[in-house]
Amino acid sequence: MNALTLVFVALCVFALAYRFYGLFIVRKVLVIDPSRPTPAVVMEDGHDYHATNRYVLFGHHFAAIAAAGPLLGPVLAAQFGYLPGALWIIVGAVVAGAVHDMVILFASVRHEGKSLSLIAESEIGKRAGIVSSFAILFILILTLAGLSIAVVNAMFSSPWGAFTVIATIPIALLMGVYMYILRPGDIKGGSVIGVVLLAIAVLAGPYVAASPTFSALFSMSKHQLAIFIPLYGFIASALPVWLLLCPRDYLSTYLKLGTIAMLTIGIFIVHPQLNMAAITKYTGGGGPVLPGSVFPFLFITIACGALSGFHAIIGTGTTPKMLSSEKDILFVGYGAMLVEGFVAIMALVAACVLVPSDYFAINAAPKAFAALGVSTVHLPELAREVGEHLQGRPGGAVSLAVGMAYIFSAVPFMKSLMAYWYHFAIMFEAVFILTAVDTGTRVGRYMLQEMIGKVIPKFNEKKWIPGILATSFLFTFAWGYLVYTGDITTIWPLFGMSNQLLATCALIVGTTMIIGMGKAKYAWVTAVPGLIMVPITMSAGYLNITENFLPKGLYLLVVLSVVLMVLMAIVFIEAFRKWYQLLTAHGAPLKPATGAGTRLAIGK
Repeated sequence: MNALTLVFVALCVFALAYRFYGLFIVRKVLVIDPSRPTPAVVMEDGHDYHATNRYVLFGHHFAAIAAAGPLLGPVLAAQFGYLPGALWIIVGAVVAGAVHDMVILFASVRHEGKSLSLIAESEIGKRAGIVSSFAILFILILTLAGLSIAVVNAMFSSPWGAFTVIATIPIALLMGVYMYILRPGDIKGGSVIGVVLLAIAVLAGPYVAASPTFSALFSMSKHQLAIFIPLYGFIASALPVWLLLCPRDYLSTYLKLGTIAMLTIGIFIVHPQLNMAAITKYTGGGGPVLPGSVFPFLFITIACGALSGFHAIIGTGTTPKMLSSEKDILFVGYGAMLVEGFVAIMALVAACVLVPSDYFAINAAPKAFAALGVSTVHLPELAREVGEHLQGRPGGAVSLAVGMAYIFSAVPFMKSLMAYWYHFAIMFEAVFILTAVDTGTRVGRYMLQEMIGKVIPKFNEKKWIPGILATSFLFTFAWGYLVYTGDITTIWPLFGMSNQLLATCALIVGTTMIIGMGKAKYAWVTAVPGLIMVPITMSAGYLNITENFLPKGLYLLVVLSVVLMVLMAIVFIEAFRKWYQLLTAHGAPLKPATGAGTRLAIGK
């Protein structure tokens, strides 16, 4: 199959979904009210609550949600063939992921920008709120530790990549000062400054790597990066959103969308063939890259590109506190997820254009690849061209970079730039992940403030500096310790399951809210994908325990899996009881559709 066909189909489906299904949900189900002031307007504090330009906010939200999932997940799932992954990404993004993101963003806007656990407490009950808060906090720690390790593994001993990624920090600070102090509201000017400086930083990368002085400065070890990244997360979570977080994520979006646009153009020019079969013999299990069969492991491997619980954390964290109007919920919530789905399609294409034996040689452990009894085809030549050892480097990042570099270098006059494109792709992946780390850390700080604030009310004061610093440090230390010790690398299967379990929880909470608004006839938009994901995630957890963790003696992971599944099961049961109460009210007054159960007295 030609890659161009798959890309064209994805673009058409996503465009039609945004135009029709997305509009149907905001108009008929959520009934958004553009005249209703949002928390960013009513609760403006210049620190966390800050009304933001819709395009800047789109950039921030997209940069925050688009972490490793849409890049690495589809690459790993290519083991099953291109068809299962493509179907899950396209269908899942439209009817599950984008709906999930938009509904949960709406819910948070109507609940003072509160977190998912507090929304669950308001819509379902106190027990559900308490249980979900602990589960969400734990899942967020796992997520950030896992994402950070991916950055460490991509950037260590790579001065080019490290320099370019680090350079985005002072560039973002300059953009923030320019757009909010020197020239308030001048988004175009700030964008020009950011794009020009980012281009200079990218072009300077090879010269930094060639300089002995700068190469030594930016050639960081794994332990050094494991300290630097949490330190950055701490600073980003404590500073005002307009100074570093928002402009940096907006800046990173230019790099991300620009790279994906170039990759799309490259595919249109090159017309590469998908060398991976539509369905491989590993759909029933026994593959060298992923354990288990296509069901259920496809659905927890491809997370962010189709459906992801991490998005619920962002959608009830920083984004609702910066949304200036409810009319932007479709653009930011539904639109950003569709763009991420397209990114996932491009990642799948980049993996599947490789010859299967080369793909498996990169992503399988050397022993597992040797057991296949096949030989590499183009991999030795590719390794020479990029100047790196490529075989036996599982995880998805390297094969994605090789696939992207392969497509770029096939463009006329680009063949000699294979090494440049490869290292650029590695840096591109690192920036993708790091922008989720800074936002996730800030959201974790919000959650800790809310939880501690129930015992020590002072922590509920959003501008109380000691509370901000203390919760930022505690949360950053928790995931930073896991990054430094490296133990989190064994928890990726647990992370995949728990991430989708959180997405299921958000869909169930969103359904409860919709029923409570008196819109029960439309509750299927979130109930159907949510109920479908319950057996998928629970079966994935069970198979992880019985076929992956127990045989390897990973008893800690067994305990963690069981605890997470039990916590989420409690939330589901509480939600189903609430559904029954609401649906059998027999004429009892429901919450008004304009209020969605919120305690926020906006627009009265």
